[in-house]
Amino acid sequence: MTLNLADYFSTVFEDKLLVKLPERDDDQITGATRMLEKRREMKEVEQALGAQKEEFLMKMESLQQRRDELQRKEFQLQEALLKFDKFLKENDTKKARAFKKTSEEKHINTVKDKELIHLKRNAELVTKQRDKLSSLLGKYNRFQKYLEKALEKGDQFQEIREVIGRHDTLVALYSDLINDEVKNQEQIEKTWINISRYTETKNNEILLYNNDLARLQTQLEVARSNAVKWEHTWQKIQSTAATRTLLLGRTKMASYNLFQLVNKHTKTTVTSVADDDTSSQLDRIKTFVVDLTKITQEIKDSEQKNHGDSDSGEVELS
Repeated sequence: MTLNLADYFSTVFEDKLLVKLPERDDDQITGATRMLEKRREMKEVEQALGAQKEEFLMKMESLQQRRDELQRKEFQLQEALLKFDKFLKENDTKKARAFKKTSEEKHINTVKDKELIHLKRNAELVTKQRDKLSSLLGKYNRFQKYLEKALEKGDQFQEIREVIGRHDTLVALYSDLINDEVKNQEQIEKTWINISRYTETKNNEILLYNNDLARLQTQLEVARSNAVKWEHTWQKIQSTAATRTLLLGRTKMASYNLFQLVNKHTKTTVTSVADDDTSSQLDRIKTFVVDLTKITQEIKDSEQKNHGDSDSGEVELS
């Protein structure tokens, strides 16, 4: 109905509102009949104009409400997009931080592994040295008798206690080596325990990081899905807004055409009304309709008056 608004008003104005002065033809129709006919036509025109104006105002109000609703939804969508963009930035920051921390933990594990290899090598060296000293000690015991005989035959040791002193020295040395070995073994065991605890702790942390990473990946997928959904919603809103804008443009065009038709019939040019000032154009149309209604009423009154004078003349002639 909106598309044919201009044609409708044009037809109404040309067929019903542009009233010509009736010609006096008493043979065809009487003055009272013409008056009733004109009154009926005017009533139909007024009803049609009233209904059309009411419908037009309702449509304008509906369009304004829909425009406000679209603006509100657009504002909400912009806020949602800003929040979503902030969430993505924070998510990227957390992800980069997690990757950095994981790299640092891997580096620390590598350093500890190297330290462990170094300690193992030291332990092997100490074990070899211990075995060597034990073997030497066994060889010295074998030569105890030889040493006694050597005391008898040699000049280096005068007494057996010197040999015992020498033996005590060797035993003390051996004891020191044993203590060092024990300490080294304890240190190795403590190191292994610390390494085991550290490895277990870091494995647990890596597991937690992997879980967090999987959870963040899931949230990222959900966020991407929501982004696609909001993009489709935004496209739908844009399409609806374009349709409403086209409808409003056509309505304004119909009002403008009707305004031009009024100016054409009144043979006046209104320069103070802009082409896009629909409200002023409708006011001009309303004024024209009111003026035309007054003119029609004056014509009706004139016809009634003429009809009354005619009846008075007929009475006098009779």
